[in-house]
Order: sequence, then structure tokens, then C-alpha cells
Amino acid sequence: MSILDNRSGLRQEVGQIAEAAGYLWEKGWAERNGGNITVNITEHADDGMRSMAPISEPIAIGMTLPHLKGCFFFCKGTQKRMRDLARKPMENGSVIRILDDCAHYEIIADNPVMPTSELPSHLAVHNYLIGKGSTYRASLHTHPIELVAMSHNPDFLKKDVLTRLLWSMIPETKAFAPRGLGMVPYMLPSSTALADETIKAIDDDYDVVMWEKHGVFAVENDIMSAFDQVDVLNKSANIYMCARAMGFVPDGMTEAQMTELSTVFNLPK
Repeated sequence: MSILDNRSGLRQEVGQIAEAAGYLWEKGWAERNGGNITVNITEHADDGMRSMAPISEPIAIGMTLPHLKGCFFFCKGTQKRMRDLARKPMENGSVIRILDDCAHYEIIADNPVMPTSELPSHLAVHNYLIGKGSTYRASLHTHPIELVAMSHNPDFLKKDVLTRLLWSMIPETKAFAPRGLGMVPYMLPSSTALADETIKAIDDDYDVVMWEKHGVFAVENDIMSAFDQVDVLNKSANIYMCARAMGFVPDGMTEAQMTELSTVFNLPK
């Protein structure tokens, strides 16, 4: 019996996660076991879920996260592939429950699949989001090819340089990724330092953060919205690189054109 049985809301949520995982694989953004997804599913936790017996011993998070007490998360499994998560989400991911000490979790369903090694970083971001009263429930880490390539250019790592370049490539980018792209210099993957710097970047009102030479980390209300933000930003990066491959530097939209766009569509300037 699956935790999804007789829980239509949770089943729909996990189905959306599986759909997004498939898109990540199809785009080439999730090689081997690359990338991670963690979604806060507490809103779907009924009395049955809350009383469900664990299928693991308590596991230390490595930090205390006070805003996550009693929360439930769906997490991609460690060493699991996105292409497999897309086909069989409950065999390649797991549902975890944060214990009352806010420093441990236990797996409750469906299989004892250990969550991603980057779980502490993801949970730290979720703890921050809940603490600030955000409605964001989904976090996504993936490796979009063009954006990662652009992060190898030091000029693009300066604050908002790449944001304004990407916004200028096509109007939809500013419309659908209005907060742009935060930047975090290279740090060891899965490290506490990387989590701390990611939270600082999100605190500056970014929804998508570029990890230099590694990938992006996006947060949104649901996993598909997080995917969409990365998708539109990477589309702009692809347009820029296509123009350069044709032998010219694209003009991009002018500041006046982007200001007009922001005014008409009530976007941040």
C-alpha cells in the first residue's frame, strides 16, 4: 500500500514532481543522479500520515531547524536518477517527517530510500522560507547547460550583470522571472557554507540562484513553477549563445524598452 492511496492531493503533488523530473532529464539538465527536488507537503498531511509508523530510525539533519517542527517533505533519493524519479517517484524518492526536536527526521513512506545528500541545505532553505512567512514550498537544484556555461565567465558573476543580460534577450524572461538571477561563487557542493550563501541570495529577493560552475537552485510555490523560472532564464542564455555562435554579440532590449515592459506589466524595475 502506498502513502498516495486515498490521498488525491498528495498523489497530484507527487505526479507533478515526477513530471518535472522527466523534463529535467529530457533537457539534459540531470545527468546520472544530478540534481535534487525537495517539496514541503505538510498541507497534505492528514491524521493517518501524522500517526504513520516510521520505516527508518531517526536520522540527524546536522542542524536544528525550528520552523520545520512536524513538517513533511517529499525528497528525491540519494544516488537516484531524475529519469527514474519520473517513472517511479515512490521508488526513487521518499516522504520524511521532521521530528519535534527539529534536528532529526524519519522516513515514513513508501520505501526506505535515503534522501539526497544535499537534504540539510534544502531543509535549511525551507526553514528560512517558513520563518519569513513565504508561501514557497518547492526547491529545485539542477544543471541547466547554458546557464552553467555562462557562469564560467567572471564578468557575468558580478551582481545583476547576467540578470540584465538575460532579461534583455526576450521580453518573456523579465515577465516570468522578474526577480532575476542571484549569484553565489563556487563552494563545495552540499556544504553548509553553500546553503548559507544561497539563503543570503534568496533574502535579496531572488527566486533562482546561480551556483558558479555548478548549477542553479530555485524556490517557488510548487515544483513546476520553480522549473518554469529556470526554463525561461536558460532559454535567454541559449539565445545569447546562439547569437554569439553566429558571430555577433546580440544587442538585446534597451533599458528604455525594459523599463516600458516593467511599467506596462507592473514588474519590478
